[in-house]
Amino acid sequence: MEELHVDRGGDGPALLLLHGLGGSSAAWSGVIDRWPGSWLAPDLPGHGGSVPLPRYSFGALAAAVARIVEGPVAVLGHSLGGVVGLALASGWFGVPVTAVCALGVKVSWSASDLAKAADLAARPARVFATREEALDRARKVAGLPEGAPTDRLVAEADGGWRLALDPAAFAVGRPDLPGLLAAARCPVTLAAGSDDPMSPAAHLETLVPDPVLLPGLGHSAHVEDPAALDALLARLR
Repeated sequence: MEELHVDRGGDGPALLLLHGLGGSSAAWSGVIDRWPGSWLAPDLPGHGGSVPLPRYSFGALAAAVARIVEGPVAVLGHSLGGVVGLALASGWFGVPVTAVCALGVKVSWSASDLAKAADLAARPARVFATREEALDRARKVAGLPEGAPTDRLVAEADGGWRLALDPAAFAVGRPDLPGLLAAARCPVTLAAGSDDPMSPAAHLETLVPDPVLLPGLGHSAHVEDPAALDALLARLR
């Protein structure tokens, strides 16, 4: 298996698309045709068709993604992918990022949030009797709505099905968003669906004065209504 599964297409200025925790690059299927250039969309390490990491951190994820990027890119990242995009925007990983949009990033982490994530990271992958049961769980973990693309979200295992997600990825921890924003060497946009419980406007406004809210959309706005991201894509151009 290649280190990272990567989908690519188009021609012209490049857009790097980074999915959220538990997802795969298939989440961007409705967005890619709305970008007037080239695009690349990897499965993050430990997700989909990509190999796991020995230890998960935002830096380790960014370093893995940096190895597949050639030349300048704009970055659109969702949730975990948004944090990885901000890490790349620092320039620490050798990727020339022209602009970044972080969509649906979780800003506020309680002690119980972190404890739950650590517990999930320590558990072995659960095996489900059917693919449908595994997909239902995978969609919930990734925050994807019914009808969302499910490519590479689950895999066969031990006579059943499990999430393709490496459970250890839950241990990635709480991002230092103020530090990442301060380190960014390019324009940054923070955005979220107006109904996203993980990324409410009040939390985003503690980081930037003008977050972009997408009316009527939830955590996976890019899947719920890809056309709603057109203004964000225009910023990235």
